Amino acid sequence: MRKIPVELTKRYEDEGWWRPETLGDLIADGLAASPATGFVVHSAVRPFEGTFADVELRARRLAEGLRRRDVGPGDVVALQLPNWMEAAAAFWASAFLGAVVVPIVHFYGRKELTHIMKTARPKVFITAEEFGRMKYQPDLCADVPIVGLVGSTFDELLADEPLAGTIPADPASPALIAFTSGTTSDPKGVIHSHQTLGFETRQLHANYPPDRGRQLTATPVGHFIGMLGAFLIPVLEGAAIDLADVWDPGNVLKLIETHGLSIGGGPPYFVTSLMDHPDCTPEHMAHFKTVGFGGSTVPNAVTRRLADMGIFVFRSYGSSEHPSITGSCRDAPEDKRLYTDGNARPGVEVRLGPDGEIYSRGPDLCLGYTDDALTEQAFDDDGWYRTGDVGVLDDDGYLTITDRKADVIIRGGENISALEVEELLLTMPTVAEAVVVSAPDARLGERAAAVLRVKPGQSMPTMAEVHEHFARIGVAKQKWPEELHEVDDYPRTASGKVQKFLVRQHIALSK
Repeated sequence: MRKIPVELTKRYEDEGWWRPETLGDLIADGLAASPATGFVVHSAVRPFEGTFADVELRARRLAEGLRRRDVGPGDVVALQLPNWMEAAAAFWASAFLGAVVVPIVHFYGRKELTHIMKTARPKVFITAEEFGRMKYQPDLCADVPIVGLVGSTFDELLADEPLAGTIPADPASPALIAFTSGTTSDPKGVIHSHQTLGFETRQLHANYPPDRGRQLTATPVGHFIGMLGAFLIPVLEGAAIDLADVWDPGNVLKLIETHGLSIGGGPPYFVTSLMDHPDCTPEHMAHFKTVGFGGSTVPNAVTRRLADMGIFVFRSYGSSEHPSITGSCRDAPEDKRLYTDGNARPGVEVRLGPDGEIYSRGPDLCLGYTDDALTEQAFDDDGWYRTGDVGVLDDDGYLTITDRKADVIIRGGENISALEVEELLLTMPTVAEAVVVSAPDARLGERAAAVLRVKPGQSMPTMAEVHEHFARIGVAKQKWPEELHEVDDYPRTASGKVQKFLVRQHIALSK
């Protein structure tokens, strides 16, 4: 993990940004304040309706069951679950114990899961036997001492008596490891502490509009930001929790009608897929008061379209490493909210390098990576994080992202490593060279476009053949190329390096 300068630690503590509390303390206090608040899972396979108190009891029984199996502060608990009640119970239980939570996106496949298990070495793994493309693979968990399967062995982990209180832990110690695909072939393990996540939760809550309505969470809780948004912020404010384990725009529109739910934002797809659905009416859109966009490319046309409908729109910018770097407050001018990514969040500092690369530091910046070499590359001795993104700052301090040094495709808020997809394409016998870039996608913001040079005398693989290859390897489906292009060669620098920006431009112009 990185070394945090002493002066920064003192400043964050003096300002009250870092507090002497754990996530378990924060959750326990919030649940005690609102025990009767509703908790609903809108699911065709595992529905649930109850209260915070109902789920807390289950969480505390799980916590006590795990404590009796010698799970405590610093032990790693991995969770690969859809947006179900058990995901909240397992997360809260882990927090009560002071354990380190590893949320895993439920659609991650065998390749990603193998890497995560090897890197995190969990003492506990809680998952489902099967859900959608996800299926429990026992051979990957052979070295995990405790495995709980929702629907079968999970209940065996519950003690008859619930855990009382929380187990003390160092607030500065690791609380969560978020595995995120990015510039590396394998997912990076981003380490956050109780302090960084406590601050992130409080500042996000402070910026929430008071009239945002009852929110439906459909973003996967296997993303740590999804987990915070679903299971931490509502507890802090005593707001009802509504989850959906499948994103079906038609069904969501029905939930808006029957339950008065709304979508607060996230990647633009979650809003635009509702607006563009044939069943969407002005009555549906009346439930959308405020929409905050982040986690994906945000087209100006989308923010303008919503603003013209009378919806309060703002944008924000962050990453797994530094969740909230910039964002617009409610009193920001409209052009700043719609067309920039906002100004620095409370406690956050932003500066630009000579090449326009964005550097940031703040109380919600992670502790580093599970890979020391990556930590060394990304953080300097003064506490600054090299984001790999390029941007411009206007005279008022508002940031606009203009490019990414890091070669990442952001598909519906999910980071896809172009390098990983390229490496997988190169294992196909007919492919001589592969370049993967982002292509515009009307629904998801971006998608992976594969530009291939095939071996002499070989035929260009079909999309079906590519997908069959990726399925056989066991790669998450959202990483599969969605466009194929054939070239005799690529635009290159004098040293032979492919000029990806020209490849992206050519694909964009060809549409």
